[in-house]
Amino acid sequence: INWKATARKNGLMVNNYTDERSQQIYCIINKGRVMKMPFQGMYLLDYAINASLVLSSVAMARQDKAGLITFAENLDAFLQADKKPTQINLILETLYNQKTLFLEPDFEKLFSVIRNRITQRSLLVLFTNFESIESLQRELPSLQRIAKYHLLLVVIFENTELKHVQESKAISLEDIYIKTIAEKFSYEKRLMVKELHKNGILSILTTPENLTIGIINKYLEVKNRMSI
Repeated sequence: INWKATARKNGLMVNNYTDERSQQIYCIINKGRVMKMPFQGMYLLDYAINASLVLSSVAMARQDKAGLITFAENLDAFLQADKKPTQINLILETLYNQKTLFLEPDFEKLFSVIRNRITQRSLLVLFTNFESIESLQRELPSLQRIAKYHLLLVVIFENTELKHVQESKAISLEDIYIKTIAEKFSYEKRLMVKELHKNGILSILTTPENLTIGIINKYLEVKNRMSI
């Protein structure tokens, strides 16, 4: 209630606060080879699909427009961001019908699609995985080009199996060797986050099982900062 205005007008006056204009949120799912890695009976691709559906629902509940892109060696699906009542069903149907041969993804083609078809600055949540810092650096030029026009958030998965190896006690020489390799891979994942940050790209490093809650929290953080 605006008490000053109420006193002036001799009647109850209320301030109306409206959220910022609808922003566009695109979930972009890499359906390539790196998303075939299994965790607890599901592929990384399955985790990405589930998280995309939940994120789209939350975004639309916050009056944002939700869209979807899936790709591998070629563009597979493109659903323009919208907040119409039927949009979540279209996203669900598109995700349900996803098929893949887990081939090598083409990030340059992805950039071309985004540049040509998404004209408004948007939050792009890219569900992918990089196995080494070298594999990230190969795709970094394409990611930098995307980030020039949009707010890009890259999802990188922690390997929970490697975490178990790191936490286990090394007894034999072989155990020590395996543990050292596991620590190297874990270190490289953290290095990827730093590399992306250095290039103005947001990222989230998460275990598959914590993906959905992690990505929702990151979206709300970005939304609250009005960073898009």
